[in-house]
Amino acid sequence: QLATVEHEFQTLVIDTVDWLEKRLVDHLCKKHGQDSIEGFGYGKGYVFALPLWREVLAGLDALRNERGMEVILVAHAQIEKFANPETETYDRYAPRLQKLASALVQEWCDEVLFATYRVHTRTATEGFDRKRVQAIGTGERILRTNERPAHVAKNRLALPDEIPLDHRVFAAYARGENPIETAVTES
Repeated sequence: QLATVEHEFQTLVIDTVDWLEKRLVDHLCKKHGQDSIEGFGYGKGYVFALPLWREVLAGLDALRNERGMEVILVAHAQIEKFANPETETYDRYAPRLQKLASALVQEWCDEVLFATYRVHTRTATEGFDRKRVQAIGTGERILRTNERPAHVAKNRLALPDEIPLDHRVFAAYARGENPIETAVTES
């Protein structure tokens, strides 16, 4: 309906794509008479789901290109093992999607931003030379905009590595402005 019916919506938010994936998998299983995604054979069901993902992304492209809508996809995060060929394997945050779908969605997106809280750690010395690390935070929400070992991210806007989790700040950067520099200059 967003593509065919007149409306004044300017933004579509899918909250969340990991729940959308569950719906796509359920649809695929029902269409092919399978009780679960594993009914297709080990790993094959997720390959069969890729055309459904491409169909969804093509629809989102149409909304963006033909209707001028902003499309925002939200995903929960999961901790995954990352086998970096240059280092030892380590954990990192990634979208909570099956790997094939995750790669396809990330490739489609212009920006993949990782929302988190700013966290600091403090090491406290306890008895018998034991040390305990405590996490400390103020609740400040931030967006990480470039990939680092701890998280998946990317952007095509030359964003700084970290910005406040504030759509107005992101929108200013998207318009080519530097809201942080402007705020400092105006002070």
